[in-house]
Amino acid sequence: MTKNIAVIGAGPGGYVAAIRGAQLGANIYLIEEREIGGTCLNRGCIPTKTYFRNAEIMRDLRRAEEFGITVENYRLDGKALQERKRQVVNQLVKGIEQLISSYKNIEFIPGKAQIKNEKTIIVNLKDGNTREITVDNIVIATGSKPTMTETKGVDLEGVITSDDLLEMEEIPETLIVIGGGVIGLEFASIYQELGSKVILLASRILKNVDMELTRRLPMFFKKQGMETYVDIRAKEIVKEGDKLKVIARYKNKDEEIEVIGDKVLIASGRGPVVEGLNLNDIGVEYDHNGIKVDENFETTVKGIYAIGDVNDLGIQLAHVASAQGVYVMEKIMGLTPDINLDIYPNCVFTLPEVAYVGSTEGELKEKGIDYKVSKFLFAANGKALSLGEGEGFIKVFASKRDNRVLGVTILGPHANDLIHEGALAIANGMDVDSITRTIHAHPTLSEAFMEAVHGLDDKAIHMAPPRKRR
Repeated sequence: MTKNIAVIGAGPGGYVAAIRGAQLGANIYLIEEREIGGTCLNRGCIPTKTYFRNAEIMRDLRRAEEFGITVENYRLDGKALQERKRQVVNQLVKGIEQLISSYKNIEFIPGKAQIKNEKTIIVNLKDGNTREITVDNIVIATGSKPTMTETKGVDLEGVITSDDLLEMEEIPETLIVIGGGVIGLEFASIYQELGSKVILLASRILKNVDMELTRRLPMFFKKQGMETYVDIRAKEIVKEGDKLKVIARYKNKDEEIEVIGDKVLIASGRGPVVEGLNLNDIGVEYDHNGIKVDENFETTVKGIYAIGDVNDLGIQLAHVASAQGVYVMEKIMGLTPDINLDIYPNCVFTLPEVAYVGSTEGELKEKGIDYKVSKFLFAANGKALSLGEGEGFIKVFASKRDNRVLGVTILGPHANDLIHEGALAIANGMDVDSITRTIHAHPTLSEAFMEAVHGLDDKAIHMAPPRKRR
């Protein structure tokens, strides 16, 4: 008998789940209150990366003379920046709409879903009518939204979220960014290059990353011209004429600072979108971290699943949401899928880029794993130098016991593309020899990864000879 499955939310978790379910023969009801593509496509990953590209170009224009090029009288047009962003987003949205419509067993329903019970959904349609749908299973993929801190003054005009910033045509003269996570660092780095004077207030730099990143990223930001404060928390935001003043206190010392800007971006995190789903009445448990799920992403109500940002696993990444969507649909349809949520690439689009996968050095020490480490600098890579991006490194960790690759951290050019070689190696239990026997093309940035791996066995060619081991 054909299964009928409702998917609530058409972001990268929901629409991928819908397509995989349709491929397996299910009848899919894909319900979305806003736009196809969700936060990632419309208000997150894709808009931010279009701005990232503009930031790269602005950086290159400022450095043009290093490459023997003279460029005069260039300027950034905020309206054109917005228009390009809209064009990119619209093209991708239309592509996904066409893809979904090509599956005859997917019905797209624009409206807000309310779960009546584990077999019934009521949809408040955009035309004002309601529709009741009976299904065998429900997949909740409603995603997340920006959360505001409890800092006094966050309700003042000019205090904005990332959603607000992406809709602004003007580039703030001075932008204060509160938050040292991925969102805060990306916007701080991007807007510094777009022409804002950025002031970053971070209680920490990223989370669960190699300590070398937390030390070195602020140095790069300061080199960009960014005013950077770390180990500090915003206490209060107040009006100062037509500006905003943020009063912040260091965490480990009795000292306060005051900074003044035109806009204050609150980038303190995101919370699950659960409003209106009727979870309390049907017995689906959740808290501020998200909907509680088991190892199969099933909620506390049998037959109802939650994937992506809305569940309580704390992995707010589009590619992880998509992987969870595929897993859940295959599970519902009787297959035996496999997923490893310990291994997935993390990508941070700052300048320079940051990417990491697998274990950090701190985690290896905490687990008592006997490991070895090798670090190769982009300064010794021909392609990086030709690009004018010789700063940064690739660091690789491997087990001393069986030589398997355990973790990779990259800071530098195209880190977010290079990281997948490390992700592939770790996810498949590959050892060092599996990589070193692979010839890497020259001149490419991927050679830096190869050299870092060779360095684990003291075989790197473009690296100083190792000191004698004691």
